Amino acid sequence: MARRRPELLCGAVALGCALLVALKFTCSRAKDVIIPAKPPVSFFSSRSPVLDLFQGQLDYAEYVRRDSEVVLLFFYAPWCGQSIAARSEIEQAASQLSDQVLFVAINCWWNQGKCRKQKHFFYFPVIYLYHRSFGPIEYKGPMSAVYIEKFVRRVMKPLLYIPSQSELLDFLSNYEPGVLGYFEFSGSPQPPGYLTFFTSALHSLKKDYLGTVRFGVITNKHLAKLVSLVQSGSVYLHRHFNTSLVFPREALNYTAENIHKWAFENREALLRWLRPHGGKSLLLNNELKKGPALLVFVPFNPLAESHPLIDEITEVALEYNNCHGDQVVERLLQHLRRVDSPVFRPLAPEPPAQLPEPPPITASPCCNTVVLPHWHSVSRTHNVCELCVNQTTGGVRPSSVGMPQCSFFEMAAALDSFYLKEQTFYHVASGSIECSNFLSSYSPFSYYTACCRTINRAVTGFIDAGHSVFETPAIALSSLEKKCEADPPGSVPHIEENRYLFPDVDVSSTDFTGLSCRTNKTLNIYLLDSNVFWLYAERLGAPSASRVKEFAAIVDVKEESHYILDPEQALRKFTLESFIQNFSVLYSPLKRHLIGRDSAQFPSQRLITEVTTDTFWEVVLQKQDVLLLYYAPWCGFCPSLNHVFIQLARLLPTDTFTVARIDVSQNDLPWEFMVDRLPTVLFFPCNRKDRSVKYPEDLPITLPNLLRFILHHSDPAPAPQNSANPPTKECLQSEAVFQQGHISHLEREIRKLRAEISTLQRAQVQVEAQLSSARRDEHRLLRQKQTLEKQHSLLQRHSEQLQALYEQKTLELQEVARKLQELADASENLLTENTWLKILVATMERKLEGRDGAAALSPPREAASDHPEPPGAPRLPGSSLPPSNSSSTLASERSNENRTD
Repeated sequence: MARRRPELLCGAVALGCALLVALKFTCSRAKDVIIPAKPPVSFFSSRSPVLDLFQGQLDYAEYVRRDSEVVLLFFYAPWCGQSIAARSEIEQAASQLSDQVLFVAINCWWNQGKCRKQKHFFYFPVIYLYHRSFGPIEYKGPMSAVYIEKFVRRVMKPLLYIPSQSELLDFLSNYEPGVLGYFEFSGSPQPPGYLTFFTSALHSLKKDYLGTVRFGVITNKHLAKLVSLVQSGSVYLHRHFNTSLVFPREALNYTAENIHKWAFENREALLRWLRPHGGKSLLLNNELKKGPALLVFVPFNPLAESHPLIDEITEVALEYNNCHGDQVVERLLQHLRRVDSPVFRPLAPEPPAQLPEPPPITASPCCNTVVLPHWHSVSRTHNVCELCVNQTTGGVRPSSVGMPQCSFFEMAAALDSFYLKEQTFYHVASGSIECSNFLSSYSPFSYYTACCRTINRAVTGFIDAGHSVFETPAIALSSLEKKCEADPPGSVPHIEENRYLFPDVDVSSTDFTGLSCRTNKTLNIYLLDSNVFWLYAERLGAPSASRVKEFAAIVDVKEESHYILDPEQALRKFTLESFIQNFSVLYSPLKRHLIGRDSAQFPSQRLITEVTTDTFWEVVLQKQDVLLLYYAPWCGFCPSLNHVFIQLARLLPTDTFTVARIDVSQNDLPWEFMVDRLPTVLFFPCNRKDRSVKYPEDLPITLPNLLRFILHHSDPAPAPQNSANPPTKECLQSEAVFQQGHISHLEREIRKLRAEISTLQRAQVQVEAQLSSARRDEHRLLRQKQTLEKQHSLLQRHSEQLQALYEQKTLELQEVARKLQELADASENLLTENTWLKILVATMERKLEGRDGAAALSPPREAASDHPEPPGAPRLPGSSLPPSNSSSTLASERSNENRTD
């Protein structure tokens, strides 16, 4: 075709060229379409006190930083939401400190700026602080103006001046560990070591942005002696419960890095602030794994001069951990309570004072009424016991009783011991009073007395009868009886409730002092700012619409439970102490708090019941069978089961069966009903709620399978007792089918178990083969080790031989070197002699030439031996006149020399 129609070939070539041109034009247009990024604009307003370097001029920022004492650098990205949110906070802090601190904002995102080219940040915003040449100190706290201003002020003034005793007590009684330095400024304006101590305080802020270690300076030598500081330049670390330390200058170099490292390694944490940064972190996980934790949410203003609520919490922590009754801690507690002490004594450990011998106790002991649970056979009778705590009159007691009311822990120990012995008092109906004494299991100085009698529950005048029998101090119990009737059976009033019942009786603080050492459930106390982290409090159970943002909760990860302080009670010292005491006893009266959403009010005709935390027990423990589905909104497979459960609910009678579901993402459940996967189905049989059954995981969730599962595990209908109506054939067949299904189920379980056994046997064979292979490898490696040891010994001997040979060759080389040195010396002597000989030969040649010229001018004469030497002839010192035949001899030697040359 090309040969016949050449115009087709030309057309194809032209079309291809047109396509290439169009493609090239399209590509060039695509490159031209790319629009360069717009130049950056100012991030802060022109009236802002913040210097905005929106083009990323990092070099200019470094230039202006040299002229300022304290500088804050705010690195931001214009598109970052957190940078935009922090902009107003930075401006607010700058407005307060602009006359003392230079605030510089740098755009570190524009690709043409030096900041983007030199800095590589993983997040924005980033805040750096510089104190003269020290820095950068990165701030990682909350992006709030008050927190930023507080941190900047601490960088500006990292040392706190302590001029008086009261301020020294304020410094030492603080919950944060304190480091004090003593310097005498009378001798010089800057004493030795002061600048190092100042830099160590900046190092601590760089290490921990929370500033958990406070640094102070003492200039008064009398004030310094109170904390065991005598020499100027010494540093003191205060600890509440361990021995306070002085920086060991003889063991460590006195440098800023060593001082702050020593303080951080030896500090004592009384309370700790938790400030999650909002991203992924293990902060809470790492702290809660250490043990039960008391989380206290308080509204905190970092710029406030005093914090009364935190002082009360500090007092609680000091008393809770004061296990040995330390006098220094007691003095600090008195200062926190603002109790004036007449004399300020040194804060050094003193010998314990001799306790006076306690007088014998003659007052009435502490008693409490205990009602034992009634027997089922005699449901209207109770065993009522009067339990009294008695102290021994002889021996030495650790402390004296200040009031007739016994402590909380003494009564708790008495109740524990009593319930261990209560089988002695279980009598069906006894009109007599039985008493028994038993020793305390906690203290050898106490014993308990229990007197019991059986009374009828319906008997009136129980209080009067009880008083006449036991002869104990009487109190009106009408309000207490009403309160006990309102509470569920078996509940114990809390300590804080007892305080409201007995307002005139003040529980001594000694019951709480040192509690952390008397319980196995020691608490770690943490503080959180409710103004910033109230969301965490709401997740723990705090009301979202609370007027005062104060909340306390105890979280025990090991027990998978947490308890909250009643939000209606004010967060004060005595409520925290009661809360901690209730948690610390062996049988804690605190109830586990379960988080759940509000109960939904669904119409009565709804087929599936929605269960929440509040309605769980009501639905599950009702007198009918319950099938419960566990689901979550993020579970993709869960919605596909809705139609199955709706059909099941339509088939089953609603008066005897309940189909329900619960959202586990919004509701907490008791640990015995928790599940590890979704969806999960549990069946709770009627009157046998403790025998809940889990739907098999390997069985598909279908309507027939669910019906078989329910029929298999539900209670069969009771057979009629009338023998005149024998069971019908259909009933017998259904019973046989039921039994056959049960047998088939058991056979399937047996087959599963056999398969698992065979799998385990195969795994055992594989493990044994691996063990034998490992043993063979061990023997092989042992042989290789022995071979290597032999080779090593041979190499060692060979090395010794080479060493000896090396030493021998070294000696020989030294001898050769000595001989070469001798040859060199001899060669130098020969060269010197050769030079003298050459000079002598040249002299003799000139002399002979002079004689030959004289002989040619004068007639020959007979030479005489006494002919005088011609003048001007050179003569070597010590040389004699050569003989007459010397000329011939020299001529012959010269001819010989010429020949040799």
